[in-house]
Amino acid sequence: MALPPPPQRPDPDRIPTEQELREDLAAAYRLIALFGMTDLVFTHLSLRLPGEGHRFLVNPYGMLFEEITASSLVIVDAEGEPLQETTWPVNPAGFVIHSAVHRGQPNAACVMHTHTLAGMAVAAQKGGLLPLNQMSMEFDGRVVTHDYEGVAADDNLSERERLVRDLGDAPCMILKHHGLLTVGRTVAEAFYWTYYLEQACRIQIAAQSSGAPLDLPPPAVIERTRAQFGTEPTKGWLPWQALRRKLDREQPGYRA
Repeated sequence: MALPPPPQRPDPDRIPTEQELREDLAAAYRLIALFGMTDLVFTHLSLRLPGEGHRFLVNPYGMLFEEITASSLVIVDAEGEPLQETTWPVNPAGFVIHSAVHRGQPNAACVMHTHTLAGMAVAAQKGGLLPLNQMSMEFDGRVVTHDYEGVAADDNLSERERLVRDLGDAPCMILKHHGLLTVGRTVAEAFYWTYYLEQACRIQIAAQSSGAPLDLPPPAVIERTRAQFGTEPTKGWLPWQALRRKLDREQPGYRA
């Protein structure tokens, strides 16, 4: 088997085409399904389209994440209303959180929200995410929390303001009693944060379930480890290329 060509570091100044963005987001939906981070047809991954005005790509309401393709994604406005003809409905109420974050956080070109077992379990804990492992330590100072106020609804405009305030410029948020949320300048970056935040939550639940006393590293070690991970503008681009190759081999239909 011939080796694939080595990935080229992306040009941060190049504006991707709409088709490229559609394929990236469709790939993310397939990978969220592949790694067991879905909640049936609920939750969303959204992506801001370049250009004037508020235009975003989001999944049709009712399709499983494993069914999403580039062409099935729907362009919506800031309120989650379709800006294109679509045979599938969209869920404006489910876009409330995404809309607030997209408009309130400069780095939130892509927003990913999950309801995973591990994520919701950590979201139910007073201590939040603990620095139990190297993966977890990357999130020290990079994950914030937002208090639960009930099911997010488009009639609660004041919660949007509080959510954006609580997120600040952090890339990750634990929605207490709810789930996880990440943002990125690219789909690759947002997926990187989603994947490893989920892994950190799984590690925590596994460690707590063992019943053994938890051993937290010294603060200086946590801080040093966090700094070693860095926050470059192309965060996550290398594993993203590998994951796209995996999908191209196993689920090439996502590009359609």
